[in-house]
Amino acid sequence: MTTPSNIADGCAAPDQSAPLPASVDLEKETVITGIVSNAEGEAVGGAYVRLLDSSGEFTAEVVTSPEGVFRFFAAPGSWTLRALSRAGNGDLAVDATRGVNEVALAVAAA
Repeated sequence: MTTPSNIADGCAAPDQSAPLPASVDLEKETVITGIVSNAEGEAVGGAYVRLLDSSGEFTAEVVTSPEGVFRFFAAPGSWTLRALSRAGNGDLAVDATRGVNEVALAVAAA
């Protein structure tokens, strides 16, 4: 069985560092994207980033690229991003609007 090149470590999420597809209409779509970094400001690849809705319910999860990049397509509104990694964990509240919402998500050891 052949594994597609965009599936790494058992995760079927698309390559998080790839450019947005040309078919994405940023006047209608909401994209939350960013980089996970540690306390030294270094990118954290392989972190799990979860998207939680305004009530704290799990909605989606992606694995960051080697450069620490992640991306979600979501509805406009209040979201929480939660990063889990060997470098530590971190949360970030996001009020997303239509278009691209760029964020920085820091993690720290407990």
